[in-house]
Amino acid sequence: MAIQKSSSIRNLLQSLRAASFSSMIANDHRFTSQAYSPATTKPSGYSDDEDADVNWDKLGFGLTQTDYMYVMSCCKDQSFLKGQLCRYANIELSPSAGVLNYGQGVYEGMKANRTQDGRILLFRAGQNAGRMRHGAERMCMPSPSIDQFIDAVKETVSANKRWIPPPGKGSLYVRPMLLGTGPILGLAPAPEYTFLVYVSPVGYYFKEGTAPLNLYIEEEYVRASPGGAGGVKSITNYAPVMKAITKAKDRGFSDVLYLDAINKKYLEEVSSCNIFIVKGNVISTPATNGTILEGVTRKSIIEIAKDHGYQVEERPVAVDELVDADEVFCTGTAVGVALVGSITYRNKRTEFRSEGRLVCQQLYSTLVGLQTGRIEDKKGWTLEIN
Repeated sequence: MAIQKSSSIRNLLQSLRAASFSSMIANDHRFTSQAYSPATTKPSGYSDDEDADVNWDKLGFGLTQTDYMYVMSCCKDQSFLKGQLCRYANIELSPSAGVLNYGQGVYEGMKANRTQDGRILLFRAGQNAGRMRHGAERMCMPSPSIDQFIDAVKETVSANKRWIPPPGKGSLYVRPMLLGTGPILGLAPAPEYTFLVYVSPVGYYFKEGTAPLNLYIEEEYVRASPGGAGGVKSITNYAPVMKAITKAKDRGFSDVLYLDAINKKYLEEVSSCNIFIVKGNVISTPATNGTILEGVTRKSIIEIAKDHGYQVEERPVAVDELVDADEVFCTGTAVGVALVGSITYRNKRTEFRSEGRLVCQQLYSTLVGLQTGRIEDKKGWTLEIN
């Protein structure tokens, strides 16, 4: 039996070294107790000499298939070891995989940017790594270490560097995922887990580009409830908001702003980003109390705002406060910093300042300056990739 298992694993390793990712998560019962941890090797044919076939001037926020992704697996009672790069490809899952049946999965979103002098920078990758570990603990999943996460992201970005847009044309969006890929029938943690990273060049998240957003406050549906998983980046948080988003977009709105599940009077967050309101020198944002995702961009903007002399409050923000706000903006990895032009609540539209000297533009300029190397990073937020 030991010889048979050893032979099976050896064949699996050979298959993955040939960049056949689909065999890694085979639904064969022989692999339910033995996870795959390949040695890290650079794929044959790796090159960043050729230009990617992308019209950078028309780049939106959509999926563009790139060259490579990173894969690493382990069993639920073991630790992740080493993974490897392989060709970007579809993955094969058992129909009874934990992620398919019970939504056991978390993911992250981050960006790599190209500087004017040709360097490639990651922004606060350690924050994303730590957030994934926090989310994995909530979802009963093993997770890569901080160093494993960062190394995997660095390798994936480096292998796909030809897909990083020129300065000012966009970013390379990085999507690390942790999935329960082992087969399970009863409601329980999956027996095997897969960590993977893929990337795609992206432009503006909203179709409006830099134009002010028009948000709609949703009262029928809530995004998260106390005691749930709203505070972690679980994949289960996103499908439930699609109905509300679809309804809002059919009415011409950009996105949905959700209220708290208990009182229906306090702002929570937008479907894909955090929200801030500005009144004079005070910037307020809902406190992260377990139902709101602790956005990395949110955290960065709070620190940048304090550096610029603003008073920042993390507290319950009542929906009634919107009528007195000077300015409203959203933050997120995908959206960056997006100005909100209006919010509609109970058929009443409230408009906010969208011209002149805007707080969000000042903060966004500093954020992008740090992300792209135009501003010296004295905070240790950026990580250069070779």
